[in-house]
Amino acid sequence: AYETETIRAFLDGHFADMLASVVSHPVMLLYLDNVQSIGPNSQVGRRRGVGLNENLAREVLELHTLGVAGGYGQEDVQSLAKILTGWTVGDERLRRLRVEPGVFAFVPAMHEPGAFSLLGKEYSAHGVEQGRRALRDLSRHPSTALHLATKLVRHFVADDPPQKAIDQLARVFAETDGHLPSVHKALVTLPEAWRGHARKLKTPHEYLVSAVRGLDLPLRGRTEFYLGPLGIMNHTPFSAPSPAGWPDTQAHWGSPNALKQRIEWGIAVGRRLGNVRDVRDAVEWVVSPDESARLLASIRRAASPTQGLSLLLASPDFQWR
Repeated sequence: AYETETIRAFLDGHFADMLASVVSHPVMLLYLDNVQSIGPNSQVGRRRGVGLNENLAREVLELHTLGVAGGYGQEDVQSLAKILTGWTVGDERLRRLRVEPGVFAFVPAMHEPGAFSLLGKEYSAHGVEQGRRALRDLSRHPSTALHLATKLVRHFVADDPPQKAIDQLARVFAETDGHLPSVHKALVTLPEAWRGHARKLKTPHEYLVSAVRGLDLPLRGRTEFYLGPLGIMNHTPFSAPSPAGWPDTQAHWGSPNALKQRIEWGIAVGRRLGNVRDVRDAVEWVVSPDESARLLASIRRAASPTQGLSLLLASPDFQWR
């Protein structure tokens, strides 16, 4: 629900709107403990003797906008944490305020009163709008453009993202006020995105999904082929080791043991499904004939469909996007 409601729903719009949706979503507010963040000088804070939780503010600055080297300091983290107090999720305690359980709510009695300085700009006290204005400005900051451009180029082009490509995407982001379709168009038209040497190693999830989709494997509804192997490959969905998510480089996913587990999965699937999915005549759909002539020849000479499918799924060629 979180991905559908906060990411996919805003892919055809501006990053500022996506950011506001992400930060105010109940999943994010609960995951990063903002429901526990209460202004020390708010009505609730003074009555209960509770205070700030900086988790959400820190991750918004470090991960979602400026980046770790984006020019913010601890005082900015604290200011943003104060600005975001009162952003919470409806529960039984808030029923008396007629807040629906499980949805975003802004509770003035939990909000730290006053104006706060964030990255040198003053944000006066206007309830929930104080936080929305701060997030809008963060989304338009030059460091945000550079940080997001770097992540996109690293994910879609190369582990070591070319600076020229990063600068091009950051420029488009800034010129279009973070219009995501414009940024994505610039990304897919980068010359660097289509050079063979700049390929990316599939994550375990990408590896399994590309096998099922590319080869139309009859595995729908058979979770033992997915969740178990993904757990063994340390890529169980929604279990990233930190708020930063999963690493996006070959150095993390390409260890000898990790590749051994992929090969074993490919062999197991080949043994189970080789009799119903013969890939020997259709392998060009998922492996480049220009780069994999030896693999194609081996698969076509396979003694059986089972062997052919196992060879393809376990091959080095199939591990790359």
